Amino acid sequence: MPTGREEIWRFTPLKRLAGALDDAPTDEGAATYETTGPEEFFPGTLAVGQAPRGRALVPDDRASAVASSNTADALHVKVPADTILDEPLGLTVTGAAGRRSNAHYVVEAGAHSTFTFVLDHRGSGVHAGNLEVVVGDGADVTVVSVQDWDDDAVHVGTHEALVGRDARFKHVMISFGGSVVRVNANASYSGPGGEAELLGLYFADEGQHLEHRLFVDHDAPRTKSRVTYKGALQGDKAHTVWVGNVLIRKVAEGIDTYEENRNLVLTDGCQADSIPNLEIETGEIAGAGHASATARFDDEQLFYLRSRGVPEEEAQRLVVHGFFNDLIRKIGIPALEQKLMATVETELAKNVLKDVAL
Repeated sequence: MPTGREEIWRFTPLKRLAGALDDAPTDEGAATYETTGPEEFFPGTLAVGQAPRGRALVPDDRASAVASSNTADALHVKVPADTILDEPLGLTVTGAAGRRSNAHYVVEAGAHSTFTFVLDHRGSGVHAGNLEVVVGDGADVTVVSVQDWDDDAVHVGTHEALVGRDARFKHVMISFGGSVVRVNANASYSGPGGEAELLGLYFADEGQHLEHRLFVDHDAPRTKSRVTYKGALQGDKAHTVWVGNVLIRKVAEGIDTYEENRNLVLTDGCQADSIPNLEIETGEIAGAGHASATARFDDEQLFYLRSRGVPEEEAQRLVVHGFFNDLIRKIGIPALEQKLMATVETELAKNVLKDVAL
């Protein structure tokens, strides 16, 4: 059990996790699970040690170990080789207030398959969940994880992807709800030529703690990664944490990587911690870099809009929309993009734009 002195736990408010790290079975009726899409792509469950469970994710911290050991049967999502799906597959997790749940999901993409999988978290309670994605050679997979919990929910999670030869993997993390949300998103490669794009969008309100930790392990040559996370904060004691780690191993020659995190502070009393890390073990690379910035509203942008007759509150709204817009459009799911823009409006109405008619 972590004490808070460990590097990977030093930002997390352990006292607020409400038993999420306890090695305990799932409470009866703690959560419901509803799948979306043809049943043929949900062939059943996987026990511990039953392939491909454990191929991408080997629990290496308290949260992932607890979720794995207390999930006897992991939901298996399997898309066969050369299959192209036009409509997303989905899983909606709805938690029950005052109850604790564990979960483990395995998404298996056959060679040269193309599809999108959406994992949507709703409701309340305490949830510890793992998601592992095995991306076959030449496949093109998008995974979207939405944390739209009620205000009192607690969520700890680990997402791990293994990207095959010449495959493409996009992971989108969207966090708006919950009292405490802490999710790790990791990617590694099983062959050369793989690409991983990790995108994230979060909006923290008063008292919320939203923490995202990422690790891209370039352990194969000629691989590529792009990490872009953007967040906004408003309200007293709103706290966000972003830790981005990229490791370029000695064998990973010719790789290209870049990670960035941008935070927009909308009110006083917020705290945004942003830590990019880059470790390089070989000089034979195509490119590597990182960037991090935390700032309030851009006075020049606001002045430009107000000088053209735009009221201050409306100008702030436009700036926030511009901040998130380019990232939202990279998701590639029109219905979800529209929903996110509406959610941003709702979040702004809570504090910054209370007097603006939306």
